[in-house]
Amino acid sequence: MALLQLAIQGDGDAFGELAGAYRAELRAHCYRMLGSVHDAEDALQDAMLRAWRGLPGFAGRGSVRSWLYSIATNAAIDIARHRSRREFPVDFGPAGGQGADLDDPLTEVAWLEPCPDTWLAGDATVSPEARYEQRESVELAFVVALQHLPPLQRAVLLLREVVGLSTAEISRQMGTSTAAVNSALQRARAATRDRLPARSQQQVLRALGDQRIKALAERYADAMERGDADAVISMLTQDATWSMPPIPTWFRGREAIREFLVRYPLAERWKHCTARASGQLAIGCYLTGQEGGGYDPACIDVLTLDGDQIAAVTGFLSARPLQPPLSRAWIAGDELFARHGLPARLP
Repeated sequence: MALLQLAIQGDGDAFGELAGAYRAELRAHCYRMLGSVHDAEDALQDAMLRAWRGLPGFAGRGSVRSWLYSIATNAAIDIARHRSRREFPVDFGPAGGQGADLDDPLTEVAWLEPCPDTWLAGDATVSPEARYEQRESVELAFVVALQHLPPLQRAVLLLREVVGLSTAEISRQMGTSTAAVNSALQRARAATRDRLPARSQQQVLRALGDQRIKALAERYADAMERGDADAVISMLTQDATWSMPPIPTWFRGREAIREFLVRYPLAERWKHCTARASGQLAIGCYLTGQEGGGYDPACIDVLTLDGDQIAAVTGFLSARPLQPPLSRAWIAGDELFARHGLPARLP
């Protein structure tokens, strides 16, 4: 309470300490709302400014945490209302057939971005159960499902199901009735239920265990580095998908994916590092340097697993053109890799 009073009196350091305790979870909340790390950072910065300016009006009425969440939520809603929803190639257009060329990257489309696992680390007091729930709430399937909800329904679902606020708190903080909150929550639950898989990636990963996950990641990296298309394909489910935002072209099924792999990525030389992104198993992919002598960051493949097989590969690219035969693909810059705790370059 003393810290709050100092902040209300204009002590910036006190406000920084007060709000800083919730900064990490607020940033993750903004990511869930927006599906973009860049938009989440913008929303969080705006929310902190609004909170600083609004402190005199708060004056300790209610929970500081729920008050900050209401401000961050409104900041995210303002961004969501002025930008199109975040997309994945598999929702954007039909799958490419065998022999399909890669279309040019679409930079005007708002593509969904992966959440850095470091955003979910929290402090040492966070329980394993809470960490599990944090990761489940940023899995690609869940964040994609959220993007199909109107901003208000998205906010209500997250505040109730992920943040854990009561219906009364949400209605008070959002300036609406309890009945309106319950109605929005019911519609949001029904809409997301139809879009979510039977098992979350956390359930799949927990069932596999650390050793089998490690072995799967090593098999994937080894097959890609050896250019062994058959080995890669053997790891995929029959109807697996492979996409590479911001390239809109994507592929479904083993035959189409095999043909794509042979024509494009397996014609190059790669090295890999295992990582986590959006709470899922991920592989940092490094392409042989244009000037030789090392490997440059190329993309982060986020793997969606179905048991010990891969149901989807989502390769997140960024903005530096590759050389032929990937002349119309893009290669990720250092920022993407640094954000996910991956080396800037491999020897």
